Amino acid sequence: MTTLTQIRGLSEIADRYDAVLCDAWGVIHDGVRAFPGVERALKEFRRTRGPVVILTNAPRPNAVIPPQLDRIGLSREAYDAVVTSGDATRAAIERMAPGAAYKLGPDKDETLYKGLDIRFAPLEESDFIVCTGLVDDARQTPDDYADLLSRAARRGLAMICANPDVVVRWGGRLVYCAGALAEAYERLGGRVVYGGKPHPPIYDLALAAIDEFAGRPVDRRRVLAIGDGVKTDIAGANLNRLDALFVAGEGGVNLGGGDERAILDALSRAGVHAEYAANGLSW
Repeated sequence: MTTLTQIRGLSEIADRYDAVLCDAWGVIHDGVRAFPGVERALKEFRRTRGPVVILTNAPRPNAVIPPQLDRIGLSREAYDAVVTSGDATRAAIERMAPGAAYKLGPDKDETLYKGLDIRFAPLEESDFIVCTGLVDDARQTPDDYADLLSRAARRGLAMICANPDVVVRWGGRLVYCAGALAEAYERLGGRVVYGGKPHPPIYDLALAAIDEFAGRPVDRRRVLAIGDGVKTDIAGANLNRLDALFVAGEGGVNLGGGDERAILDALSRAGVHAEYAANGLSW
């Protein structure tokens, strides 16, 4: 069993690593503001150790994310690149094209499809589904989609899930993501294709970005994955054989802080492990 070490700051373990993969929502920000101390932690790691790649399950192309991080107060000096679930999802869509797709998600995710040769159709005329989230995540829950998902499952349509996150914390409230609909669809017997964390496609892209910015192949044993999602960030680190720092506090969706016993229980319930834990990301 892996020993869990609680740390107060990234500086305590930074010399063990040459690169960082850092989750965005719940670690860097809560959708409204950047958490105190995060920018300094990432800047100092870049200055003293190596590349920082932000790895997010946002269902949009990576170019959309830096302006969003600008608005919440994170300097672009804190990271080298952004890799998104949207990047991996676009590749999955291209593999299923030229079939017709049923688009399930809000208008804000339209950038996902920019430049793709894709045709949308009603559910009854579609060959697969692309799910980026609930149409109105401020008011709806997965229960509102029970009939639609049942009809899709009866037709045997595959669903591409653009964001495997089940929930995220937006300010002070939790909102459902595409992963919640994907889980409901799987319970109905539907087949789901995932591009984001914890699945390998997004890590392949992120690790390639690390090598590019490092100017050399980086030993995967010296890449640290930082995240607050046990089923996404930490499971992804385990699956891809990366050391993990579990962030239990600030905007974390799992604990909002906690002692070692609470953290170990949360990891155990998800069937994952982390080398380190902290109640927030700081230097």
